[in-house]
Amino acid sequence: TACRTAQLLNIAEIARDSQIDQKTANRWLDILEMLGIIYYIYPYSNNLLKRTVKRQKMYFYDTGLVTYLTKWSNAETLMTGAFSGAILETFVMSEIMKSYYNAGKEPYVYYYRDVDMREIDIIIEKDGTLYPAEIKKAMSVNKNVAKSFNIIAKSGLKQGTGGIINISSKLSAIDKDTLIIPIGLI
Repeated sequence: TACRTAQLLNIAEIARDSQIDQKTANRWLDILEMLGIIYYIYPYSNNLLKRTVKRQKMYFYDTGLVTYLTKWSNAETLMTGAFSGAILETFVMSEIMKSYYNAGKEPYVYYYRDVDMREIDIIIEKDGTLYPAEIKKAMSVNKNVAKSFNIIAKSGLKQGTGGIINISSKLSAIDKDTLIIPIGLI
């Protein structure tokens, strides 16, 4: 299950890989969620965005546990391996969720993916405004990374400043609508 962090939940695959039935896999995931080991992010959807994927994404709160369970034990593997993007996304999402919970607030955090495979990693909803963000394992990024943010603008929903969360060292901006946010600031 740990190798499926930051991915769409697929109970059938988890059951198959674990050699258990789907009902048992569901119960195990329920236990992991109750224990605070995993959590789900649901897709953002409303009447204006009708072509969205309906499945939730599963995340672990603890990236250390994920790396232990997947046997990714050194920094080089974490930075360059095929699973490195999922580990980074898991870390970022976990920090965002914990910041809400530690402040005693309910996190209205979603993701967006539609049937055309357009995706936004994070959508934070606050006071009727949607704040999109992408998570990228890169030092530098360009405006193309944020092109999926247009989905919100075209839908007629109120869009706030977007962000590209990456491994850069300082806060900057691509333009007036899109910030580049170092992971260290979250």
